[in-house]
Amino acid sequence: MALTLARRRTGGAAPEKRGLPAGPLALALGVALLAALTAAVAWGATSIPPAEVWGVVWRRLSGEAPRAGTDDLIVWQLRVPRALLAALVGAGLGLVGTAVQALVRNPLADPYLLGISNGASLGAVAAIVLGLGTGGALGIGLSGAAFAGALATFALVWAVARRGGGFAPLRLVLAGVAIGQFLSGFTSYLVLQAGDEQQTHSVLFWLMGSLGGANWQLLAVPALAVPLAGLWLQARARGLNALLMGDETAAGLGIDVTRLRRELFTVTSVLTGVLVAVSGAIAFVALMVPHVCRLVVGGDHRRLLPLSALFGALLLVVVDIVCRTAMDAQELPVGVVTSLLGAPALLYLLDRRLGSGS
Repeated sequence: MALTLARRRTGGAAPEKRGLPAGPLALALGVALLAALTAAVAWGATSIPPAEVWGVVWRRLSGEAPRAGTDDLIVWQLRVPRALLAALVGAGLGLVGTAVQALVRNPLADPYLLGISNGASLGAVAAIVLGLGTGGALGIGLSGAAFAGALATFALVWAVARRGGGFAPLRLVLAGVAIGQFLSGFTSYLVLQAGDEQQTHSVLFWLMGSLGGANWQLLAVPALAVPLAGLWLQARARGLNALLMGDETAAGLGIDVTRLRRELFTVTSVLTGVLVAVSGAIAFVALMVPHVCRLVVGGDHRRLLPLSALFGALLLVVVDIVCRTAMDAQELPVGVVTSLLGAPALLYLLDRRLGSGS
């Protein structure tokens, strides 16, 4: 009876306050994201008026012949793919962070906790140092090596976590942390073996996150993976809510806990591999975005997932604008800026939670 009442009252949601209305917030974030994307394409070493930006985009989408000049090339071939990649990676990190925190029932969890990012980093660094990648330091060859490293790590963590049967969150976390640290050490060894200064610079820049290699070809996989993963997670939002109430309660609500965790681990691992493969290791976004959204709208994943995706996309587009424009002589790695923003923000959020006793 109690479980039935809990289901009727919460729809499987964790017993948290509802927070602010999600619809107006989603609309506001959508408008802000559109404005940020426009600014990302318009601002740079060569400033282009927003009206001209949309003119170029309209002509390209409508099939009109592009106008002669550099503006069309800058907008369509360079800045639009980069802005879209920033939005896709940010949205994906917001989704992954939210899902991983539900998967292990830990609000301080993020994809790095499962070791998948470390595996992708090892694959990419090996490609750079050993000269296995093609298409340049941030080309499609590097992305393929990073994704292969992520999948190999996923298989290894999966095998270790499943030893002895079951799929307990603690075993999964310990396996991910141990394997991730081992791979991180091996990655550091490869960095020391870099043959020249340019290789070392490429490795370090990639490890700190970069969107500089964005192009239309590189967009294809994340443009497919992020929406599909988002729809899949949204369809299981009630199950994610139930996981937060404990395995016994979730099972009493009709959730196959082991199967759901297995599917969540698979989806988040593959999506993390895709994101790291195209952008490198970007810290704090997957950890911070769900925290901020949870404070605003509460813990119901039916609202939390889409808002985390929108806020993650907006945050990374804005951060990338800062990375491109903050310094005249060079571009800042994305991970540097997200760390500088994320660490103080996370400390503030933790202090606020501890102060309120939540």
